[in-house]
Amino acid sequence: MKKIIIINGPNLNLLGKREPETYGNKSFDNYFKELVAEFPGMELTSFQSNVEGEIINKIQETGYSFDGIVLNAGGYTHTSVAIADAIAAIKTPVLEVHISNIYAREEYRHQSMIAKNCRGVIAGLGLASYKMAINFFLK
Repeated sequence: MKKIIIINGPNLNLLGKREPETYGNKSFDNYFKELVAEFPGMELTSFQSNVEGEIINKIQETGYSFDGIVLNAGGYTHTSVAIADAIAAIKTPVLEVHISNIYAREEYRHQSMIAKNCRGVIAGLGLASYKMAINFFLK
């Protein structure tokens, strides 16, 4: 059974409440339950933190024992050399995921500090971006 973790960064704990026109009306906890039901042959876990160091710790903790990491680093995507370095240091492949199309938003969101260390990037497909990332790890 493949082990996949979804790591969500800052403000993603507010999904369903925060800017519904951009992020939708569903909480991540409710969506995660749907993912678990849809992928019964996988061991799915999730982690969310608004703290950069906790995200780094979780990447390091799972980066040698999991089959894949789905990472939505939120605003840290555009600022965190430390998260990029943590991704580079591990063996587990990481897919960068964004709910919104970061390239259709403010210009500073067009630059990802972490993308160069990730296997790929999925952006702009709403919560379905997570499902696509999990499907990638099924291969």
